[in-house]
Amino acid sequence: MKALRQLFWFFRTYWKRYAVGVAFLFLIDLLMLWPPRLIGQTVDQIRNGSLTTATLTTTVVTLLLIGLVLYALRFLWRYLLFGGALMLERTLRQRLFGHLTRMSPSFYARRRSGDLMALATNDIPAIEQTAGMGVLTLVDSLFATLLTLTVMMVTIDWQLTLAALIPMPFMAWATAYYGKLLHDRFYLAQEAFGEMNDHVQQSVSGVRVLRAFVQEEQDVEAFRRVSEKTLERNVSVSRIDALFEPTIAIIIGLSFLIGIGYGAYLVISSAISLGDLVAFNLYLGLLIWPMFAFGWLMNILQRGSASVKRLYEFFAEQPEVTEQKEAINTVPASTVEARSLTFRYPGSDKDALCDISFLLREGETLGIVGRTGSGKTTLCRTLLHQYPVPEKALFIGGVPIEQLSLSALRGKIAYVPQEHLLFSRSIEANVAFGKPEASTEEVWHALSLAEMKRDVAQFPAGLGTMVGEKGVTLSGGQKQRVSIARALLMEADILILDDCLSAVDARTEESILRHLREERKGKTTLITAHRLSAVQHAQLILVLEDGKIIERGTHEQLMAKRGWYWEQYRRQQLELDAAGQG
Repeated sequence: MKALRQLFWFFRTYWKRYAVGVAFLFLIDLLMLWPPRLIGQTVDQIRNGSLTTATLTTTVVTLLLIGLVLYALRFLWRYLLFGGALMLERTLRQRLFGHLTRMSPSFYARRRSGDLMALATNDIPAIEQTAGMGVLTLVDSLFATLLTLTVMMVTIDWQLTLAALIPMPFMAWATAYYGKLLHDRFYLAQEAFGEMNDHVQQSVSGVRVLRAFVQEEQDVEAFRRVSEKTLERNVSVSRIDALFEPTIAIIIGLSFLIGIGYGAYLVISSAISLGDLVAFNLYLGLLIWPMFAFGWLMNILQRGSASVKRLYEFFAEQPEVTEQKEAINTVPASTVEARSLTFRYPGSDKDALCDISFLLREGETLGIVGRTGSGKTTLCRTLLHQYPVPEKALFIGGVPIEQLSLSALRGKIAYVPQEHLLFSRSIEANVAFGKPEASTEEVWHALSLAEMKRDVAQFPAGLGTMVGEKGVTLSGGQKQRVSIARALLMEADILILDDCLSAVDARTEESILRHLREERKGKTTLITAHRLSAVQHAQLILVLEDGKIIERGTHEQLMAKRGWYWEQYRRQQLELDAAGQG
């Protein structure tokens, strides 16, 4: 019953729908008690020779009318209860997706994609079954059992009824025992399903790498092991499932055996009539469904309880970055400032950034360079407030970022990450992702600034070209340029380019940077790069190493210092000269 208690918020919201549906179920259970009584009376009339044509006609018509009413009521309760369960499924899916969009990057580093997919594809349908079929079996088995037993005891014979119920305690024990086993095994089965989903997702995403390293057979073998584990756990669930119905069937069979044997004795001793015995056995027949429903109820509730537990464990996780109650919704300016910023990733024991300070005025460009792992991308992520940062260490427009609403902060910034994620849509839809109302002319202009217009024009479908999942149909340089065009179309006051020119040639890079300088006059830009030519025009360049600033200044100042920047720039120029001569 724990699963139903945890879903009480939903039943309270839609209580009218469920109340009417339960009322219809109660009426059905009441009407189902009438036919056995009519049939029993008819048998006694046949035996006594008192049955008339008028009486038989009345009985048949009554049975037909009861059947029609039951037909209508069954349609109504199904519509109300199962329709309500589907509404719960929709609500949970929307809540799940909304929660996913609010979670911090560290959450996705901890949780597997396949496990999150399993929540939507397996756990939510199991919860929907609890709110639909679970409510039906709970209410119907309770009402039908109590009403039927009451009628059997009052109208036929209470001793015969109690005798027929002797096997029932064994059923209560069996269903409780099986239910506990089912809960534990179903929880493990859902975890195994999540692992299998995750393996498939990684294999499909990395299929080109698998083929390049000739690892297809090894991956198939690894998937076989994962799928066998999933199969074993689901078979263990099915074994418990398979025990429910036979156990209940045996107990119901024993009840029938007792009812017929002891009932025949009562008929012979004239304690009850033959019609009463027929009616009694028909009533016992009516108890078959409630007994099966009770076993089925334990099955559904245990599955639902395991799924509710998994889903609520997910909902219990909260994003690490949250807005203040009175967050500021407007950013007054486009200055970017860091004051002794020290940052450590959640769960890490080492600082990723240490004592970072700089001031970038509105309209200026900041270049961030350094070796791989020096902290360039981390600095960009802190500016986007993807992780908690120390108070009053980062400022946008003179306001600490922790005081800004996330929508205001991220609406102020256009970001091109290192990982260029494109959606399985057209090029036009990908470029206009951050500005859906953009015209076709604006999209072409953004592509032109990103030096991608000529490539798109050569595609047979032009802007309508589908890029495939994660942009699989485009080259690395084309994906980078589409991502840049997407950011430029937003015309944000602050633009962050996180090493997004690494896959384009030097000439294309120079053209894009020239367009940026012309198009973004008066706007703030941050560029991280490994090729120093991408940042040499910046008003301020930071050289990072192990999360610390080891050099700072303009291109000319850093060249005069003859430090890491000078050495790296000189090496890159020699490589360019050598490539030119080649």
